[in-house]
Amino acid sequence: MQSATLSAGDPIEARCTKCRKNADHVIVTMSEEGPIKVQCNTCSRQHKYRPPTAAKKPVSRRASPQDIERQEWVDLRPNMNCGAAIAYSMTSAYKVKALIDHPVFGLGLVQRVVGPQKVQVLFEDGKKTMRCK
Repeated sequence: MQSATLSAGDPIEARCTKCRKNADHVIVTMSEEGPIKVQCNTCSRQHKYRPPTAAKKPVSRRASPQDIERQEWVDLRPNMNCGAAIAYSMTSAYKVKALIDHPVFGLGLVQRVVGPQKVQVLFEDGKKTMRCK
């Protein structure tokens, strides 16, 4: 913490315009209001005093669509009855909330009818658009 009375030659933290970061400086000239000119201890450049900037908040990571789908699967999985799953076939018709058993993707839940011959199914690996009757 810095003392209340500053004078030329005292160390101070400031924003360096060349280094583009907060760094230790030495006060070169002072006024009654505060430092006017400082010299950077890193690059030795003299410049107008600029108060140090506050640290930026870390950017929060938004959940990716895959993360959302995986969490949805984890939430729905305990309520699924594997014995009630219908074996997947492109020639079968499916309704929303029907359980299907796909030979490659495994157990899936029909979430919506996409078109006349397509359904969107949530598998453990994510959502897939499947062909149907």
